Amino acid sequence: METVKARLTQWLLKACGLLNLRLAQGLGRLLGRLGWWATPREREVTLQNLRGCYPNADQATIDALARHSLAETGATGLEIPLMWEWPVTRCLNLIREVDGEHWLNAHRDQGQGLLLLAPHLGNWELAGLYFASRYQMAALYSPPNQPGMEAYIRQVRSRSGSELVATDRRGIMRLFQILKNGGVVGILPDQTPRRSGGDFAPFFGIETLTMTLASKLAQKTRPTVLLTYAERLPNARGFRLVIRPVSDRIYAADMRESLTALNQAVEDGVREVPEQYQWEYKRFRRQPEGAPAFYRPPI
Repeated sequence: METVKARLTQWLLKACGLLNLRLAQGLGRLLGRLGWWATPREREVTLQNLRGCYPNADQATIDALARHSLAETGATGLEIPLMWEWPVTRCLNLIREVDGEHWLNAHRDQGQGLLLLAPHLGNWELAGLYFASRYQMAALYSPPNQPGMEAYIRQVRSRSGSELVATDRRGIMRLFQILKNGGVVGILPDQTPRRSGGDFAPFFGIETLTMTLASKLAQKTRPTVLLTYAERLPNARGFRLVIRPVSDRIYAADMRESLTALNQAVEDGVREVPEQYQWEYKRFRRQPEGAPAFYRPPI
């Protein structure tokens, strides 16, 4: 049964990969807008996240941003098959401009490792393809919930030369080694870790369990640390790849100070294009001991 489900999923992804960008984004946004009524769980998570992160916004503003967010998340969902099925060159041709490339040039002059923080903002798959096409890059990889999809996902994500590193002890040691040797590592910094792999630090003013791996990599290997995302341009015009520096406080020995710098970098990116952030994710589901549950009633 699992094999059949995986094959059907792959067939659907390949079928969606036949779409052009305009059709994929249009259909994705339509599905996202329908999700306002059809998926009450995602709608309520989005609304609660936005209320918490924008406490001074009125309800009409929150509702409008939530609807926009669901539409843009739908667009992302239908873009992913394109990023996985199209030839790499065709995907990269969607990038119309690179904002912040001088930060990459400065990194090359320094000759040190490069740690890329790519949050769930815009099209993170395209951002990964861009850097994997330019560098010998390694990316942290978690197996999918469907075991039958693992071979397919590994194949599409590594076709540009990216090395996929497992989230086990051996994989983590590999990331340290790559950075020490001047290589490039990409991490999604805004996933909620297990409590053993994270500490609390503010994100939009909310105490948020944040992964410590990126901070430990920064502290111990002293790479250049940059935030990056691929911003979706209007009218299916493609994407703007954004590259931003991260505060030197990420190298701080004090873990909370380092995590605060990491979260601030992500927050700054989100504030530039808030509608393209994945607000549907339960980012605040784990709270400090004794604190009230963020999602009330439980969702």
